[in-house]
Amino acid sequence: MSFEVIVVGLGAMGSAAAYQLASRGAHVLGIEAFGRAHELGSSGGLTRIIRLAYFEHPDYVPLLRAAWDLWPQIEAEAGTGVLQQVTGGLYIGRRGSAVLDGSLKSALAHGLDHEMLDADEARRRFPALQFDDDMAALHDPLAGILFPDKCIEGHLTLAERHGAELHFEERVTGWSSDDSAVSVTTDRGTYSAGRVVIAAGAWLPKLVPELGLPLRVERNALFWYQPVAQPEYFEASRLPVWIMELDDDYAFYGFPALPGQGVKVARHHGGRTADPDTIDRDATAEDERPVRDYMARYMPLASGARLDSRVCMYTNTPDFHFILDFHPGDERVVIASPCSGHGFKFSNVIGSIAADLALNGRTNFEIGFLSIARFAS
Repeated sequence: MSFEVIVVGLGAMGSAAAYQLASRGAHVLGIEAFGRAHELGSSGGLTRIIRLAYFEHPDYVPLLRAAWDLWPQIEAEAGTGVLQQVTGGLYIGRRGSAVLDGSLKSALAHGLDHEMLDADEARRRFPALQFDDDMAALHDPLAGILFPDKCIEGHLTLAERHGAELHFEERVTGWSSDDSAVSVTTDRGTYSAGRVVIAAGAWLPKLVPELGLPLRVERNALFWYQPVAQPEYFEASRLPVWIMELDDDYAFYGFPALPGQGVKVARHHGGRTADPDTIDRDATAEDERPVRDYMARYMPLASGARLDSRVCMYTNTPDFHFILDFHPGDERVVIASPCSGHGFKFSNVIGSIAADLALNGRTNFEIGFLSIARFAS
């Protein structure tokens, strides 16, 4: 069976790519190894942060501006419920830290609205959090929460509405190409297309082993807690989403208490290496220990009963930037992953860029810093 474009993986990036391609009139097949909007990849965990003063690199900010514009459009068109909630963001660290200095660099480079707070002012404004005296914080008013299950389902709904054929519970086992087409083989059959988008996340190394990409799949545990006192401090009206860097090895992030969820807190990086097909999906006492230690010092009022836990995966590049590029051996194949634990917020615009590359061979977005060529050495 032949299609114009096949999308491999229908998680955050793949669902967005399928929608963007189909909305532009392409005959699209999307293939997903698991169920619809599942939580077995990198998008599980009920919530994801979206922010604008981006400490990872100023070049992400134009992509984020586009993402902010796209999410409300997708929400309105799909009608699948609220996709995002604006809370503001708080990025905390010591002078010289990546989180604090990188956020300020992005804010200044792009003229973003922001406010710098010393430790005393941050304590007064945000009593849910404690601050060391030598810490400071950047407050970003344009930050908040994305609900990944609704975002992915919105993209899938719109892809189907525009005529995409979506297959779930079908595992891709390989792909090949010749002069006439690119073929994708699954545990059900073989399909051909003029173009393929691979958005397989943690499974990417298994689908493009010939590239020898220096990727590491990292297991990360997420936790939700019941505050022990002053629950009003943790409401979304008073507590932004936050990221706090303690030192080069320890950074934590979290969300205000949402109805039925409690306060979400997790360590950013620091998980052990995992295989996506055999990963331990149960959070352990060892996983929770650094989170509890962090909360005892910096969020003591939140450190009550554990309400829930989940395990997700980061697929990390050495520089922690994404891969968004053509396959070096065949420009009919676009690779739109992995995202090193900070990519979900971009998924709508990454889907749009993947569609640009697949259909037009180029995009107007500056994505050179996300190229595969940077790993050539």
